[in-house]
Amino acid sequence: MATSDRLDITSDHSERAVDVVTAQDKVVRKATVAGAIGSFVEWYDYGIYGLLVTYLALNIMGEAEAGGLFLTNVGFLISFLARPFGSVICGYLGDRLGRKTLLATLLVLISGATAAIGLIPSHSVIGVAAPALLVLLRVLQGFSAGGEVAGAMSFVGEYAPDARRNYMMSFIAVGSFVALMFGSTLSAILITTLGDDAMTSWAWRIPFLLAVPLGYVGFYIRSRLEETPHFTALREEKTVARNPLREALTSRRHLKAIALTIFLPALNGPGYYLLFVYMPTYLKTSLGEHNFSMVRALMVTACSLVAIVISIPLMARLSDRIGRKPVLAGSAVAMGLVSYPMFLLITTGEFGLACIGTVVLAMAFSGHAAVVHTVLAEMFPTSVRYSAYSIGFSVSTIIFGGSAPLVMTELIESTGSNLIPAFASIITAAITLVTVGFLRETKGRPLASH
Repeated sequence: MATSDRLDITSDHSERAVDVVTAQDKVVRKATVAGAIGSFVEWYDYGIYGLLVTYLALNIMGEAEAGGLFLTNVGFLISFLARPFGSVICGYLGDRLGRKTLLATLLVLISGATAAIGLIPSHSVIGVAAPALLVLLRVLQGFSAGGEVAGAMSFVGEYAPDARRNYMMSFIAVGSFVALMFGSTLSAILITTLGDDAMTSWAWRIPFLLAVPLGYVGFYIRSRLEETPHFTALREEKTVARNPLREALTSRRHLKAIALTIFLPALNGPGYYLLFVYMPTYLKTSLGEHNFSMVRALMVTACSLVAIVISIPLMARLSDRIGRKPVLAGSAVAMGLVSYPMFLLITTGEFGLACIGTVVLAMAFSGHAAVVHTVLAEMFPTSVRYSAYSIGFSVSTIIFGGSAPLVMTELIESTGSNLIPAFASIITAAITLVTVGFLRETKGRPLASH
């Protein structure tokens, strides 16, 4: 064979290899975008409830004082109590039938429930039926969210290359925080342009009704994707678990991992639900409207959201280079150290100092937010990943996250201390730090099948 012919063949093989890699990269990027957009829709729907809780208390509960806020925060907690049911059912279906169709369906469910909240008649029109409907719709939201997190993370994780898995998966977390930022900005714009009276009367419904077009976009994108290569391989090998729940709950190895899944994300409660979802209500009700109107409170939250959206991909890249455990431990230590002084700044009532406090907290928390879900996905094999991950994380969210707004409201009311969230952050940071010590490093490891 002539030298020129060998060069031509070698060149042809190289070009084909490049084409294959490029095609794989495109599929991975497409899956990542779909995961991020789906996360945006899911957590926009979920987040605006916390952002607009004061208006819900006025309209659905009939008052915005402590009693109304208490009942509305109970609605927040109820949605988290519904999450394990969504986790068990969706996890089972996801491990038995696949991730793709289920995740698209969950978007429709939560978007429909969110839009329906925007259509509930006020307490003055239908009385106690208004809070009853709110609770029902929150249950549907919670059910959907229970299956969403582990499903979306598993979906992208099973597409991502081993060396860049955390970076690719981090955009799902970015999507959730961008959703809160969008919700905060939209709420602030509506309040500023329409006024507080209009918001109280009818405009609070607009962000909820926007869930319809957002849900359609998310469903369209997710429904056009293929099933993940890892789950497809299980199907082709005919090794899909017959009962993934039984397999997850009867294996000592999986039970240990589920226990870690409950305690490792402890910091997620104060970090996510207090610092971002509950913060506007905290600023307005605990520190007084003379210090923080709802617009100013939303602007403080928006500053911290910008900080964490920028920081998360950087922390994820760092995790792909030096490991998951150092980044998780560093974030827990940082949160433990800065929580008290930063909440001291926030409770001064000064807008600028509150922005500094929340931004520093967001940057400290970003390492946890960027890495924790990647670790949880990597701890389980594909055969039970959706089920086991969902169950553990939902239980964790009930303990450390779902009750946070209700518990914080009651503790601040009973103790008179506005620094209660700081103590919650320090305690959960310690729990997360201790749990990191029991983890096995998973950076760069291939995902297990069984």
